[in-house]
Amino acid sequence: MAEQQPLVLLVDDEEDLCLLMQMTLARMGIKTHLAYRVEQAKQLFTQFHYDACLTDLNLPDGSGLELVKHVSQNYTNTPIAVLTAYGNMDIAIAALKAGAFDFVNKPINQVHLDQLLQKALNRQQTDQDFAETALENKLLIGRSLPIQQLRIAIKKIARSQAPVFVTGESGTGKELVAHALHKHSPRRAKPFIALNMAAIPKDLIETELFGHEKGAFTGANTQHQGRFEQANGGTLFLDEIGDMPFDLQTRLLRVLSDGHFYRVGGHDSVKANVRVIAATHQNLEERVAKGLFREDLFHRLNVIRLRLPALRERREDIPLLARHFMQASAKSLSMETKRLSEEALTVIAQLPFPGNVRQLENLCHWLTVMAPAQVIGPQDLPPDMLTMGADLPTEITAGDLPAGYKLGSSDWETGVALAAKQLLQDGSKDVFDILDSKFEKAILKAALEVTRGRRVEAAERLGIGRNTITRKLQELGIDD
Repeated sequence: MAEQQPLVLLVDDEEDLCLLMQMTLARMGIKTHLAYRVEQAKQLFTQFHYDACLTDLNLPDGSGLELVKHVSQNYTNTPIAVLTAYGNMDIAIAALKAGAFDFVNKPINQVHLDQLLQKALNRQQTDQDFAETALENKLLIGRSLPIQQLRIAIKKIARSQAPVFVTGESGTGKELVAHALHKHSPRRAKPFIALNMAAIPKDLIETELFGHEKGAFTGANTQHQGRFEQANGGTLFLDEIGDMPFDLQTRLLRVLSDGHFYRVGGHDSVKANVRVIAATHQNLEERVAKGLFREDLFHRLNVIRLRLPALRERREDIPLLARHFMQASAKSLSMETKRLSEEALTVIAQLPFPGNVRQLENLCHWLTVMAPAQVIGPQDLPPDMLTMGADLPTEITAGDLPAGYKLGSSDWETGVALAAKQLLQDGSKDVFDILDSKFEKAILKAALEVTRGRRVEAAERLGIGRNTITRKLQELGIDD
């Protein structure tokens, strides 16, 4: 059977140029479709699967960047490049930020066109493999900057043989990242073995790691291979490494140093070729300072460090993740997929999620089982979830919230703390001014709602002058 021709979409309002490029690509064994407008291209994407897309920047009904954003958001496996006769660095950066994989100035000759398409088609296959992993690996679903950076980091780190130290809060997906690193590494054909230090009784950790010989202790009726032997040639993931007993840390250090160890009760050295990925939600630097974790072991593990973002740091991914989890839950239960309303998604996206991705997944499973209707509104969300201390947007009024929802006394404090932390992490130098402004705005809006827009009454209730409230409303851009 002949190999299927790649299919490429060319988008340009210069028909002669499109036809010329079409003939050129036909000689390269590449089939093409033509579009002359943004909307026409979008429509074609709903009908066909394209292996790549090349678009002009200036089109009659809009910018090629609009198409780039549309394709990168909705057809993530299709690489798209921008062609333009008016190229400059600012435009190139804008195109790449929008999701383009390349930016090329017109006119483009046959050699450059061939190189561009080969690059696109090769990347398409690589990204398709990675995208399949992303669908298997719920952590990697998303379009936020932190998750894009994480994907790039995983691709780069996977090729290395060095130990990796993964940090992040509980529920951020540390084991999922370890799986992804293994799957995209040269060791992918060998075993991936995981061991959670916090889940193993301390007196069993040694034999779990290194195995034991027959007769090493009561009940050891056969020789047992530990996780290092089981993972030989592959990857060993040691989760919650911070809980490892201090006396066993020395043994782990030796394995990391020369690859040799002894089974419990054994006298013969065993060698294992293993890449170690360690993870923890604890601050190991603090544990080292307190004498609870060996400093030399920490440095052995901390060769390549990978921090996983908390879900609140990638809130724009929550709707996409939620929809994915709703579909997955329905499939696992052989049920029709329930749909989250925009109002419900708005509330969910603002929840603090201390349990991160895992907690969101559990919420979606609960909704699949418990929500009474096919379209889920805010009133269907579990009350205990809503009282976690959500940083609710000011656009959500009391009438939008489910029955039984009550703000705890510390909820607003939690919201302010989360906002301050995010601003500080972003490098803002005006945290007080920004939060003061938001605080004032929320109070003024609340006062106007209570007084049905009567400014004088609102000013009296707040204990400020009528001129003061008028000035503040103008400064804050509040149109009551």
